[in-house]
This record gives sequence, C-alpha cells and structure tokens, in this order.
Amino acid sequence: MNWCVVSMRMSKQMFGSFGSVMLVPFSCFRSLSFSSNSHFTSSHLQQQQHQHLRSSDLVSFEYSDLNLSYNLDQGHVRIRQHVNPLSASFSVPAQVPDWNMVFADPTLPLMVDIGCGSGRFLMWLAKRNPKVSNYLGLEIRQKLVKRAELWVKDMTLDNIHFLFANATISFKQLVESYPGPLRLVSILCPDPHFKKRHHKRRVLQKPLVGAIVDNLIPGGQLFVQSDVLEVALDMRIQFDEFDALKHIDTLNPAMPCDDEGWLLRNPMGIRTEREIHAEFEGAKIYRRLYQKQM
Repeated sequence: MNWCVVSMRMSKQMFGSFGSVMLVPFSCFRSLSFSSNSHFTSSHLQQQQHQHLRSSDLVSFEYSDLNLSYNLDQGHVRIRQHVNPLSASFSVPAQVPDWNMVFADPTLPLMVDIGCGSGRFLMWLAKRNPKVSNYLGLEIRQKLVKRAELWVKDMTLDNIHFLFANATISFKQLVESYPGPLRLVSILCPDPHFKKRHHKRRVLQKPLVGAIVDNLIPGGQLFVQSDVLEVALDMRIQFDEFDALKHIDTLNPAMPCDDEGWLLRNPMGIRTEREIHAEFEGAKIYRRLYQKQM
C-alpha cells in the first residue's frame, strides 16, 4: 500500500461526514464507517496532505465504488460553469417524462436533487437504495445531464433519472405529475450569483420555494447546504418562514448543530463533490434539514 492511498483513507476521517453520521427519519439515508490501519499520526498526515492529494483525488476516491467510466465522448465538461437561468434558452419548461419508462416502479417515494451537477451524489444514493426510492436529478447544464445519463445506462440503474431543466420553471409540473409521494428535496451548494443585481438568477426563488413546501408529503424532508454563508442564509430565511417546516434540531434536540443552528455533518452518508472541494480548502459548510409537519 503506497503512501498516497493511506493519505486518502485518512483524509476521509479528516474531512468529515464518514463514520458516525446523523440519523434522520428517512429510510434511504445510510451511514458509512471507515477505519485505517495506518500508524502515521494525524499531524504528520496533515503536513503531507497537500503534497500528495488534490480535492479531485478525494472526490474520485469517495465515489470509487460507482466504478464510473470516464472514457466518454463528451468533450470537456465544467462542473462549476455558471449559466444565466433567465436567458431565453432556459425559459422553456422541461417535458414531463413517462414515469413508467424512466423508473421501474414510479410509485416509490421520490427524491429530487435540484442542481445535481455531475449526478454522482444521486447515483451513490440510488445504487444503495434499489426498490426503496426513486431519484430525480435536475440540472441546467446539458452536458452534465448527458454524461450522467450515460453513466446511469452503464450502471443499469432503474431508480434514477436525470433531466435537463431549469428547476425554477419546471419543478412544480414535474413533481405534481409524479405518481408517487415527494419524500425528499435537496438543494446543495447552488450557484451563488454573488452580485446583488444577479440574485434574481439564484435557483431558489419564491415560486420554487412554494412548490417545494406544497408538494412535500407530511414527514417529507428538505436538505439545503452551501459553502457560501450569504447563500445559505438566503435559503434558510426563505424556508424558516413556513410554519409547516420544522428544522430537525427542534424535532430532535440531540441532532448535532452549532450554536447558530447549522448542522455539523451531512446526514446523507456521503458528501457532495462541491462539499469535498470546499472542505479540502478549509471552508465551512452551512447545512439545514427541515421536515414537513402533518
């Protein structure tokens, strides 16, 4: 075993969310446990970490069990490429799919990941929860969707589907047409659009907020996070306004949160790609998990 592999294994413990993770009342959440037989000290590893690892190495390692093929004729695909969702090219609602064609059982509870990026986070969940839940990824960057579709086909998963869609426009009609219950919605590290005049480009606008709250079933959950405090606060303020949504620490005071009410760990069992990159660079992740009341 070479030093780089040992470093990556230890980095899983150093960079969070593996080991003991929070338990939430949603059966598709699974925890992972990792251990290392390394005799290197943590301080030694921290000193050597940046000499041997890049954040992209950690992403590849944490998602290694998906066994994804990267030999795809897709050209260069940029994960963090910002687009303007207000442009005319993104104003057409996505076509509602034939749910019987895209899912083996379209009556299963549905998770929707808004702004799913490369889709690996959602694939990881879908692979571990066959016949338990369906997973729908909405992404505004079409190249990412095409690549995710190829990966899903190669993995022969029948409980996950990706759509090229502007969620602000398409979310409501998509989830209202779905035969089963909407059990979970996630918005994870959305494009921040920092400039004030560009805030209207952010994915979370009032129509989408209302559609999420209205369509979640009682007991359904909403998970949001960002490595940008301003964006996290914006999402938090909008969802805190709804009496129907209760943050998980008010339902279970034992849930680990900091003094400001941000969850200390990702409850999903694996970190998102952006989360891995941000934590590698030393950034804090601001997380909120809501549950809809009866």
